[in-house]
Amino acid sequence: MKASQFFISTLKEAPADAEVVSQRLMMRAGMIKKLGAGIYTLMPLGLRIVRKIEAIVREEMNRAGAVELSMPVVQPAELWQETGRFETNGPELLRVKDRHDRDFVIQPTSEEVVTDIARQEIRSYKQLPKNFYQIQTKFRDERRPRFGLMRGREFIMKDAYSFDRDQASAKTSYQVMATAYRRIFDRFGLNYRAVAADSGAIGGDLSEEFQVIAATGEDAIVYCPGSDYAANMEKAEALAPWGHRLAPTQMLVRTATPDKSTCAAVAEMLAVPLQTTVKSLVLATDSTNAAGEIARTEIWLLLLRGDHDMNEIKVGKLAGLANYRFATVPEIEDHFGCQPGYLGPIGLKKPVHIVADCEVALMSDWICGANQEGFHIRGVNWGRDLPEPPQVADLRNVVEGDRSPDGRGALAIERGIEIGHVFYLGTKYSKAMNATFLDINGKPQFMEMGCYGIGITRLPAAAIEQNHDERGIIWPDALAPFTVVLCPITPERFPDVKAASDKLYDELLSAGVDVILDDRGERPGAMFADWELIGVPHRVTIGDRGLKAGEVEYQHRRAAAATAVSVNEILNFVLSRIKA
Repeated sequence: MKASQFFISTLKEAPADAEVVSQRLMMRAGMIKKLGAGIYTLMPLGLRIVRKIEAIVREEMNRAGAVELSMPVVQPAELWQETGRFETNGPELLRVKDRHDRDFVIQPTSEEVVTDIARQEIRSYKQLPKNFYQIQTKFRDERRPRFGLMRGREFIMKDAYSFDRDQASAKTSYQVMATAYRRIFDRFGLNYRAVAADSGAIGGDLSEEFQVIAATGEDAIVYCPGSDYAANMEKAEALAPWGHRLAPTQMLVRTATPDKSTCAAVAEMLAVPLQTTVKSLVLATDSTNAAGEIARTEIWLLLLRGDHDMNEIKVGKLAGLANYRFATVPEIEDHFGCQPGYLGPIGLKKPVHIVADCEVALMSDWICGANQEGFHIRGVNWGRDLPEPPQVADLRNVVEGDRSPDGRGALAIERGIEIGHVFYLGTKYSKAMNATFLDINGKPQFMEMGCYGIGITRLPAAAIEQNHDERGIIWPDALAPFTVVLCPITPERFPDVKAASDKLYDELLSAGVDVILDDRGERPGAMFADWELIGVPHRVTIGDRGLKAGEVEYQHRRAAAATAVSVNEILNFVLSRIKA
C-alpha cells in the first residue's frame, strides 16, 4: 500500500470529550470517528486493525473445530420471551417495533437464536458435539457509554456457542475453547491473564475472563505471584485468618462518639486501629404475592471489618439474598431505633437476619455502633455479649496480602481490561427453550451448552492502554495496521531515494510483508510524528546522505534511536526483526 492511495488523517490534539488514552490516540490517529454517544465509524486504519484481529480469531476458532455462521442483528422478541430475558434484561436491551407493531430486539448476544437453531437442526446425539460461532455487530444501550471503543453501544464481538450431550463432554468443549482463547491472545502479543470469574447475567457455574493487564483497566484482578491462582475481584475468595478467636480481654463499654458516623472516624477518635472496628450494612429482601405486590420484607444485617468492602456479587449468591436491596432509612429506624452511622447487632428493636463475614466471626474485643446516635460500643465479643453468629460467609472484596485460596502465598492485585469470557451454561437456555436431542437410549435430553465471547472492537483499545508512550501507539506486530512503514526523505529531489524506496517496497511485498510506503511528500518531522502516533512497529528511513554511504536507518517503535543498516542487508534485517 502506498500512503497516497490510502487515507491518513491525523490530529495534533484529541477532541475535548476523549476520556482515556486509547480513545484519544485512536481519534488522533484517525482510526475512529465519533458519530454519536458510544457509536463510532471505523476509519480505514482502524478497520485494518479489526480485520487482522478477526482473521486471527477466525483461524483459531476454525482450528478448534468451531463452525462459522452469521445470525441476524435484529431478532424476534418471542425468542427472548421464551427465556424471560426480554423482561429481565433491563434498558440495555434495545427493543424496537416494526410497522406491524411486532416486538424485536437489537442483539447484544445470541443465546436465544442459536438455541433455536440447535433445537430445529440437532435431533440425535450422533450430531453432537457442535460449536457455532459468529463475528457480528452487537448493540447494548449503555446508560453512560464512555472510553471510546472500551464501552461503546455498538461493537463487534465474536460469540460462540457449544452444544453437547452431557456435562462431561460440555466441560471438554469448554476446555477446548479456553485453550483456543489462550492461543488467540498469545498471538496478539499482549500481556494478559486468564482469571476465574462470576458468570453474571448470562448464567452458568464455570467461567473465566481474559484480561489485558493495564494500569487504566476498569477491573481489579486478584492473583498469587507464587502460583497459577487468578480471579476477578467478584470471584476471588477471601479466606478467614489463621487460628482461633482470641479470648476477650476488654469489658463491654458504651462510649460517646459524637458526630463520628464512620468506622474510620471512630477509630481515629478512639486512637485504635481501623481493623478493630466492625461496620454494619443493612439490606432488605421483598417477597411478593400473586398480584406482584410486596407481601413481606425481611431485614438483614451484614457485619464486615471496618476496613473491608462488601462484595455485592458474593452477597447476592447467599441463600435468601438473591434480589437484595439496601434498606431504607425508615426500615433501619424501625429495626434499630437509630439512623445509619451508629448501627450494631446489640440492642435491636426488632429481629433481623445477621450474617458475619468470615473475618468478623473470628474477631475479639471489637467496636460497633450502639444503636444510639453519637455512641459506639467497645469490647464486643461473640458468645459473651451476643450469641455466636447465626450465619458466617465470605462477604468482602479481597485486599492485597490476603492468603491465596490455594495456600501458596499472598494475593496481589493489578488492573485489567476484559477482552474475552468463556462460560459453561449447562441447560439454562436449552431447558427454557426445550432444546432436546435423542440420546443413545432413545430418550430426549436437554443439550448442555457453553458460550464464548471476544470483544473484537474492544481489543484495539485494550492493546493501546497497555502499549503507548508520549508519542503515540505502540502496536504488537499482529495488531498493527501496517507492519512496516518506509519513509523516504524528499524523494522528489533525489531520484536515488525514490528508486531505493520503491525497490525495498516491492521486495517486502513479495516477501508477504504488510508494508506501507509514505509517498505523500511530507516533511520528515511531520512524517515521523504521524507514524509514531499511528504506531507502526517497524520503520525504515531512506535518505540521500545515507544512501551515499550505502546505508538506510531502521528503528523499532519501542527503540529510542535508529540503527544504520547496509542497503544490501536491509530486507533480511527487517524480515529477521519481524520474525523476532
